[in-house]
Amino acid sequence: MAILAAMAVPHPPLIIPEVGHGEEQQIAPTIAAYQRVMERAAALRPDTVVILSPHTVLYADYFHLSPGAGASGSFAAFRAPQVRVEARYDTEFSEALVKRWKAADFPAGTLGEKDPALDHGTMIPLYFLQQHLRNVPILRIGLSGLPARDHYRLGQHIAAVAEELGRRVLVIASGDLSHKLKEEGPYGFAAEGPVFDGRMQAVFRSGDFLDLLLTPADLANGAAECGLRSFWIMAGTLDGRQVKSELLSYQGPFGVGYGVGWFLPGAVDATRDIGAQLARCEAEAMQAIREREDSLVKLARLSLETFVRTNKLAAIPKDMLAALQNQRRGAFVSLKKDGQLRGCIGTIQPVRQNLAEEILYNAVSAGTRDPRFSPVEPEELAQLVYDVDVLTEPEPIDSSEQLDTKRYGVIVQSGDRCGLLLPDLPGIDSVGEQIAIARRKGNIGENEPYQLWRFEVERHV
Repeated sequence: MAILAAMAVPHPPLIIPEVGHGEEQQIAPTIAAYQRVMERAAALRPDTVVILSPHTVLYADYFHLSPGAGASGSFAAFRAPQVRVEARYDTEFSEALVKRWKAADFPAGTLGEKDPALDHGTMIPLYFLQQHLRNVPILRIGLSGLPARDHYRLGQHIAAVAEELGRRVLVIASGDLSHKLKEEGPYGFAAEGPVFDGRMQAVFRSGDFLDLLLTPADLANGAAECGLRSFWIMAGTLDGRQVKSELLSYQGPFGVGYGVGWFLPGAVDATRDIGAQLARCEAEAMQAIREREDSLVKLARLSLETFVRTNKLAAIPKDMLAALQNQRRGAFVSLKKDGQLRGCIGTIQPVRQNLAEEILYNAVSAGTRDPRFSPVEPEELAQLVYDVDVLTEPEPIDSSEQLDTKRYGVIVQSGDRCGLLLPDLPGIDSVGEQIAIARRKGNIGENEPYQLWRFEVERHV
């Protein structure tokens, strides 16, 4: 069996005694669990260890594999330069993996390394492993902004190459859980924090990797986690196998969740084709979204799909034109892909003959002219989710006290510059934050005078 075992482990720097200076004793159960999984790992005598780290090189659309013969690092950034960790890389495995990625046109490789030094997400697992097993070569692989399905596929590629080379491989998914468990913690508290950590604990106990892959983006983002994508890749390395899973410990005394999980693969199991199950779930979810779309959202989708495929504007359906031809309103069209913004363009005041045209043109602009994103490609169309926000007439206000982030959007205007932020956006919880973001979008300095406007929206999904 190529994949011998996998583990999920945290990487708090203070777990290292020279960094923690005694504080590490507050997470003694985590340390004990760390030692147990590393003893188990050493007993398996792996040929290669794959470490998945959130803190090595990270790109939005590319997975980075550390190149070269090896690397070293220290905890100097945490005031312990005397603690150093070294590792050599399995170059044969790296070359075979890159070759496979190229053949599959998979977005991963060794390009773009900025700093070859080992990161703490890699060094902390190695610090514990090397107490029990030394000189084993490693692969160090970073995460990306790509969706769960691609992280899972990366894990499948790792397992396939391990099988091809006859390598006995241990997989270490390095990652903390929520960073928002306590008000007094370094990152504060968010309601999503304990919920996310509860979900991960359940996954570590059950090995329910489909539930892991279906973790809602809003939940993960609100929890401010850093390990989820590592866990997705790890799960992919165990695709198609029975898995005996165990949660050895969970703690969060400093406001950050630390979980230690152990996963032991068993026999081939056709019911554990989690990647295929995820694809079916995503297709069903998208179909349900399409069936719920109202007429304005259908128009936005028709507009962008027609333009991307034909480079021509769509004809507005007659019934839609009849219903909207007497309305003139500003409107924003937002696109999301895999839970992440893919484009958003709109008009504060109407600039077209009617609302139907406003949506028609703004949908095309959202998909092809948002300067933050590349134009939407034809193969992306099936994955896009659309929102249409129809604006009320903006009204000037005298004070931020007249704003409510859930009810009102805001316009900040200074001279001929203005920035706008829609209402009820995830993660925007205070009026001050709402104004600050809108001001920055308008390139308005913090100390410049400005006028505030508010508006409401009719949100169509």
